[in-house]
Amino acid sequence: MTVPRRYAVVLPAYLAALLALDTHVSLHGQLALGALTFAVLGVALRPLAPLVRAQAVGVVLFATVGEVTGSLVWGVYHYRLHNLPLFIPPAHGLVYLSGIALSRSLRARAVVWAAAVGATAWGIAGLMVLPRLDLAGAFGVPLLLVFLWRSRARATYAGVFLAVAALELYGTSIGTWRWASTLPGLGIPDGNPPSGVASGYVWFDVMALLVAPWLVYAAGGTLNPKRWIRSSGDLLSSIRRREPIGTMSASGASSRASVT
Repeated sequence: MTVPRRYAVVLPAYLAALLALDTHVSLHGQLALGALTFAVLGVALRPLAPLVRAQAVGVVLFATVGEVTGSLVWGVYHYRLHNLPLFIPPAHGLVYLSGIALSRSLRARAVVWAAAVGATAWGIAGLMVLPRLDLAGAFGVPLLLVFLWRSRARATYAGVFLAVAALELYGTSIGTWRWASTLPGLGIPDGNPPSGVASGYVWFDVMALLVAPWLVYAAGGTLNPKRWIRSSGDLLSSIRRREPIGTMSASGASSRASVT
């Protein structure tokens, strides 16, 4: 089953409520919200195809590594209680599903153009208009634009960008997390949130798309990961060769109505 279009509304609404609740709870409350969010992710994944489930799980795994590195180790941003809330890892999976659903709910070309124009405008505003200089964020925007232009999964990346942008602006505005004014150790000015933050999510998604067939195979599925990767084309070939705007199906065929 493909990702239901209703996920484009239901999951972001849940995430917005989740972030709002977090501002009123203690550590124990965060643990409860984490357990609830894992349960919500499980319910959301249940009707989906094994490959899509594996992609979402891959996003959770790679995003968790990124969260630990960026927040707890490097200190590029920090959460309200200066920890990594338990609900954050599963929330990344919900963001991914939201992005896929959004890319299916609207015309793929419109979603890609909205993401490209929005990211570019945000990057320029961070350099010239916004009160806080966002040089670090501007570095990430070109990377995102390359994927939106060249990648076969551009519609998915565009949908994820729109979901991430909305949640980043909302989360920072209510104090759920805050980005450092400069990158620690580098001194490069950074926005709150940075305009290029979605480029990090692109890498989470790219890695998840690559490892998902192996996860399905390891779980006893019938999908041959080597055959899937050959038919889909690897990351470099998908960047080098421009494809019609759309996303990849599990069989590797480009389709506007697919989910990967």
